[in-house]
Amino acid sequence: MEFKDYYQILGVARDATADDIKKAFRKLARRYHPDVSKEADAEARMKELNEANAVLSDPEKRAAYDQLGRGYQPGQEFRPPPDWDAGFEFSGRGFAPGE
Repeated sequence: MEFKDYYQILGVARDATADDIKKAFRKLARRYHPDVSKEADAEARMKELNEANAVLSDPEKRAAYDQLGRGYQPGQEFRPPPDWDAGFEFSGRGFAPGE
């Protein structure tokens, strides 16, 4: 799995506040939304923005991401420990069914 730097994707600092993250996401979503953007990669970019926002806007997911992502660089091979995502679904869809 390739490590993704969600802070870099949203263009915010690692110590960004929840409000900073929200503002950055909204600004980029207006720019890259497939219904608005003429860029060829708009849909893929929007999916990436949604994924980053889903993790960084949730305090528990953000803390887990920060702990696991320490020391990794974007594009670097990422091998998380077993059960690193227990209780979380990092796809931007929320919690797994039944939770």
